[in-house]
Amino acid sequence: MDPVHKDLLRAHRLELSGQLLVTDTIVPLLFQEDVLTEAHVQLIEAQLTDRKRTLKLLDLLPARGPRAFHAFIRALDEYSWVRDRLLLDLQTGPGPGPGPGTGPGPGPEPEPGPSGVCRLPDSVLQKVPSDRELSRLASRLGSEWESVLLDLGLSSEDLYRCRSDHSLSTHGAVLAGLVQWRRSEGKKATVQRLVQSLMAAEVHPSVLEEVLM
Repeated sequence: MDPVHKDLLRAHRLELSGQLLVTDTIVPLLFQEDVLTEAHVQLIEAQLTDRKRTLKLLDLLPARGPRAFHAFIRALDEYSWVRDRLLLDLQTGPGPGPGPGTGPGPGPEPEPGPSGVCRLPDSVLQKVPSDRELSRLASRLGSEWESVLLDLGLSSEDLYRCRSDHSLSTHGAVLAGLVQWRRSEGKKATVQRLVQSLMAAEVHPSVLEEVLM
C-alpha cells in the first residue's frame, strides 16, 4: 500500500472504527476482489465487537498490496460520507476529526517502508532459523505478527490456538506460530521466506537483520 494511503488510514483509525460495520458489505467485497483471503475474513469475524472487527481490518489492509486502498474506498458505497471525507483528506491532507478533542491530531512521522534492501548474505537467507532466532524475532514483532503468520501460511484457527495457549504472553503466541511454521515447512522454512512475509506485512527488513547479525 502507498505510504500516503497507509498514513491516511492510520490518521482516521479511531474515527473509522466507530462508524463502520465492516462485516455486512465491506469485508465480503474485499474478499470478492481478492484483497482479503478466507483466513483474513475468519480472523476479522472472530473479533468480539464491531469496533474490533473494523480495527482488525485496518490492521490487515496495509499489507494487502497496492490495490487494497482503492478497493476499500470502492467498498464504502453505503458509507458515502466516510468515503468522501477520506478522498477529501487525501487531496488536502488530514484534518481534525469530528468534534473537539476527538481528532487524531498531527500524523506520526512516516515509518520506514518495506522497500529497504535486505543486507543479509545469501548463506544466511537460505538457512532455517533456530529456536533462539525465532524467539528474538517474536520479541520484536508488534501488531503485525498476525499478518506475518498468515502470510507464512498459518490459518486463522492456528492463530486462535496460539493466542489461546499463550493468553498471557504475546511473545509466547508469536513464537508458537513461528515454530509451527518451521515445523510444517521443514527445509523450506528459510530466513528468505521470513523476509518475504515481513516485507508483505510492511515490517522493515532491519528487524530481522538485528535478530540474525
